[in-house]
Amino acid sequence: MTLTASGPTTAPVPPSSARPPGRARRRWAALVPYAYLAPFFTLFAAFGLFPLLYTAFVSLYRVELQTPGDMEWRGLGNYAALLTDEFFWTALRNTFTIGVLSTVPQLAMALGLAHLLNYKLRGRTFFRTAMLLPYATSVAAATLVFAQLFGRDFGLVNYVLSLVGIEPVDWQNGTLASQIAVSSIVVWRWTGYNALIYLAGMQSIPSELYEAAEMDGASRWRQFLHVTLPGLRPTIVFTTVVSTIGATQLFGEPLLFEGSISGGISHQYQTLGLYLYEQGWGFFHLGRAAAIAWLMFLLILVLVGVNALIAHRRSRREEGRA
Repeated sequence: MTLTASGPTTAPVPPSSARPPGRARRRWAALVPYAYLAPFFTLFAAFGLFPLLYTAFVSLYRVELQTPGDMEWRGLGNYAALLTDEFFWTALRNTFTIGVLSTVPQLAMALGLAHLLNYKLRGRTFFRTAMLLPYATSVAAATLVFAQLFGRDFGLVNYVLSLVGIEPVDWQNGTLASQIAVSSIVVWRWTGYNALIYLAGMQSIPSELYEAAEMDGASRWRQFLHVTLPGLRPTIVFTTVVSTIGATQLFGEPLLFEGSISGGISHQYQTLGLYLYEQGWGFFHLGRAAAIAWLMFLLILVLVGVNALIAHRRSRREEGRA
């Protein structure tokens, strides 16, 4: 405060110390999105990132389930032991075979069902809801029912085959037969789920494209090939990637099909998930189980990368034709 002839006055505030009233509010508004995302990243770090890194750490040691505190450094010894284990390669081959047998028919049937549900049918809401019933069914319940259906002596599938003169098939002990049986469970559970995803993708395609194709004289089949499929390309890539990841991690269906962690007498349908469980909780080799988990993770990265590369090259090829 200064004293003048007219009385005391307040000294002016220096311009450098003055703050715009909205600066703090703008800073807070910029931090709000990070505050909303913080719980997700905290949970992801605690239950996603930390277990992943700790599994990589454990895979470098010899660790037994009975004495998890006793760790012996092995380096890449667990990985080298897996690559020389014939049962690992059997599980890898079975995972690939079951993945193909379940993914290809599943996505093809889902695409066909979505195309039918896209028409104006009576009771569309009922059929769309019914599509999710297999997905909502418990894995254990579905697998136990399918195990009865594929029974060798009294199974319904063999009974139907006998009506056309086909001898009973041993669905649990045969290599290809057991893999087909396990794949059928996966197809039954996930076809409706993917069909609804395809249906949502089809409904996002502009109707003007179908009207233009119809005016040009294109049949329903040609509209499906030249309008529906190109419009569904991102959705098809998404479902292919998700189905590939699911097939690589397949565990519940082969485990409950016969109730054996070995995947049959001769490991004929043991997947990588079952092999991991057998090593870690059957033989108590936690270090080797951790190595299997990381090999599965790397395999998923490779498969997803291959799918993305194929989709990218196909899109560039079609852009070049256009």
